[in-house]
Amino acid sequence: MLSPTTIQMIKSTVPVLEVHGTAITKRFYTQMFAEHPELLNIFNHANQKQGRQQAALANAVYAAAQHIDNLAAILPSVRQIAHKHRSLGVLPEHYPIVGKHLLKAIKDELGDAATPEILEAWTEAYGVIASAFIDTEQAMYEEAAAQPGGWDGFRAFRIERKVIESELIASFYLVPEDGGPLADFIPGQYVSIRIRPEGAANTHIRQYSLSDAPGKPYYRISVKREEPLGELPAGQVSCFLHEAATAGDVLWLSAPAGDFVLEADDRRPLVLIAGGVGITPLMSMLNHLVESGSERPITLIQSVRHSGVQAWREHTEALATAGRAHVYTCYDQPSEQDRASGRAYREGRVDAGWLKDVLPTEPATCYVCGPEPFMRAVYHGLLSNGVDREAIRYEYFGPMGSLELKEAPAGAGSRA
Repeated sequence: MLSPTTIQMIKSTVPVLEVHGTAITKRFYTQMFAEHPELLNIFNHANQKQGRQQAALANAVYAAAQHIDNLAAILPSVRQIAHKHRSLGVLPEHYPIVGKHLLKAIKDELGDAATPEILEAWTEAYGVIASAFIDTEQAMYEEAAAQPGGWDGFRAFRIERKVIESELIASFYLVPEDGGPLADFIPGQYVSIRIRPEGAANTHIRQYSLSDAPGKPYYRISVKREEPLGELPAGQVSCFLHEAATAGDVLWLSAPAGDFVLEADDRRPLVLIAGGVGITPLMSMLNHLVESGSERPITLIQSVRHSGVQAWREHTEALATAGRAHVYTCYDQPSEQDRASGRAYREGRVDAGWLKDVLPTEPATCYVCGPEPFMRAVYHGLLSNGVDREAIRYEYFGPMGSLELKEAPAGAGSRA
């Protein structure tokens, strides 16, 4: 337990962290990697270059300071981050390294404002916060290894087959190289893939959603090829999988993780809203409910540029024809082929006005996944249509963020 003095001291730093948080975390990562380059084998280099990891850590530190007198309030965030840490292989011995460099960055960035009393309070608080993560992650490690078909760390999987789903998305059907059983998973979860591209100095780890229903003799991941965009380079892992990986190759996987999952005891109508490759975890949910004979009403909304980049179009259209789901497609840049096809689609972006026409009339649970601008627009569009915040679930591909931080744009499209 933290002393009242420590709590008061941490609370007093909240305004400072709000202003200097990102600068502190940028300095933190620079200094930590300089002294411990081996940690580059765990962290996502692209998120570092884009500043996403620094912003996410700044938000996490700010939230911890805000709620230092009631850490239970941030427990859901702790568990979400712990899922990612467990899938990456973050271990207890990493926390003292992080603590040392985080405190050093606070001191370096704030200068004389970081008094010995403040640094002592943060040292004490960090110990409590780190213990919460270590304990939560240890339980997750033990659960992942102890379940039937489970394992610790990374396990070799062979690519059984590779299927092209669209111009940008390919699916990989993965089976254990050791021939052993597969651990079960909850629809919506992901696995981490660890590779070392030829000539790379470090291993690269990326999380990919499991895109088919559980209970199969394989795991399926469906990967969007991340092409260069502006100053952002092409995705090393996604391009490796698209261009180099083929049937028979071996990939290293962590056990399934993640808390953006289908809730088994929820019987309300289900609304799945996907932007681009955000369809992947939602497809696992959809296939599971259909194959298990669930009677829950399902609405699927899939937003992409055009049909050429739309994965599983024929599959979802067949489900709609069979009456298993209400399926709506949005193209914000339909091709001439789309216009001539005769297929039904909405031209434009998902917005609040259109959502009003397609949402179920009774209270529903909504799952949203896609690019952040898309999710923010959909999130606020759902709220404006009377959907309760507690009924909206969303998944970030990458460092955790919040859809409450900014105003919603008028609409959203995807860039699959």
